[in-house]
Amino acid sequence: MKIALFGASGATGRLLTRRCFDAGHQITALLRHPETFPLRMLVRAVPGSAFDPVAVAQTVAEADVVLSALGANSLRKEDVLERAVPLIVTAMRQQQVRRIIVLGSAGAKPDALDKQPAWRRWVVEHLVYKTLLKWPVASQRSQYATLSASGLDWTMVMPPMLTHGRGRGQWRVDPDALPPNASRIAREDVADFMMRQIESTEWTGRAVYISW
Repeated sequence: MKIALFGASGATGRLLTRRCFDAGHQITALLRHPETFPLRMLVRAVPGSAFDPVAVAQTVAEADVVLSALGANSLRKEDVLERAVPLIVTAMRQQQVRRIIVLGSAGAKPDALDKQPAWRRWVVEHLVYKTLLKWPVASQRSQYATLSASGLDWTMVMPPMLTHGRGRGQWRVDPDALPPNASRIAREDVADFMMRQIESTEWTGRAVYISW
């Protein structure tokens, strides 16, 4: 397939790049600095920013599927998803591209902690989501709202804390809330799960929680 990839230079994005290439897909990646991207030989690079509608449209052109690993690079108010996701959705509508699979986070929906112990719900909600991760969580909630209203065939994959260790090749999935006692998962496993959605309709039009 022809894959349009946003956020390719990030930790999860690089994993998606390699997996798409190994699966035989053609990758068009929007890159702010293509010359420094370590996997640049595997992609057709579109130089530019995810905040530039022209560059976004060039990336989406002729794609069968859009993958996005965009997200905040710090705990500050960056508005990355607030600005970029509406542009991606607009470009997809204009070019009649239907399928998009994005990396989200567990804080994107208010029901994320419903299956956790009461003490953990309080700690995460009040000491993490409302303080430390206040702005990244706000961005993820914006991404969810934009996709929900898009009319596209979207899937948002929502893990808790991501680790850089080796994947286990197995995970728990729940459409309603994080699985009980869920706290982390390797980026490798999240990338593998996102790749499976390219040819699956199981979670189309849904946000889904994933964790070990």
